[in-house]
Amino acid sequence: MKDEELVDQIERNHQQAKLTAETKALLDYAAKLTLRPGEMQENDVAALRAAGYTDRAILDAAQIVAYYAYVNRIASGLGVGLEDYWRKA
Repeated sequence: MKDEELVDQIERNHQQAKLTAETKALLDYAAKLTLRPGEMQENDVAALRAAGYTDRAILDAAQIVAYYAYVNRIASGLGVGLEDYWRKA
């Protein structure tokens, strides 16, 4: 499978993409933290632990998701599209 095909599958529905169960669990966590952060509960972390992730890996994932949310909100708040930013860089 080509990378573009996998990206397309993930964009459409990561649960249907050809990914490991561990990766799907991580993407479930990232999607929920991004789209519905107020609904996060301990069982979301427990699901990652059950999938084999260490507490350090879970912390890293949470920080990366939060960082991208932060950057996107700053860009939106300043009226800057990320594409505009990268074209100037």
